[in-house]
Amino acid sequence: MSEKVNVTWTENMAFEAEVNDFKITLDAAERVGGQNRGPRPKPLTLVSLGGCTGMDVISILGKMRVKPDYFNVEVSAEMTDEHPKYYNLINIRYIFRGKDLPMDKLEKAVNLSQERYCGVSEMLRKAARITHEIVIEE
Repeated sequence: MSEKVNVTWTENMAFEAEVNDFKITLDAAERVGGQNRGPRPKPLTLVSLGGCTGMDVISILGKMRVKPDYFNVEVSAEMTDEHPKYYNLINIRYIFRGKDLPMDKLEKAVNLSQERYCGVSEMLRKAARITHEIVIEE
C-alpha cells in the first residue's frame, strides 16, 4: 500500500496540502516571512501521532467494552537546538474521564498501540525517545 499527498506552494511561505481529499493550509510565522495562516509542518507530525495512537486506543477499548466519557491525547515534544532541528523527546499523555475505568485495560490498550499498531509511533521512535503516561481525571 502506498500513499500520496500534494503540497503546493501558494505564496510567500504558504502551502496548501491535499490529504485524503481535505485541504490544509500550512504557513510560517510572520517573523520568518509567513503570514501565520496555518499550522507549521513539524507540529502536524505530533497531530499525526496523537491521532494515530488515539484511534488505536479508542478502537481497542471498544473491543474491551470500555467506553470513557472523555478521551484526549496530549502530545508534547522537545526539539534539538542544532539544524536540522527535530523532535528528540516526545511525551504522550492519554487523558481519560469516566466511571469505573479499569486501569489494566487502559494500560493494555495504550501498550498495544505503542508496541504493535501505531505506525506513526514506530516511525518517530527511530528519531526520538517516546514516553507515555495515562491520566484518569475526575
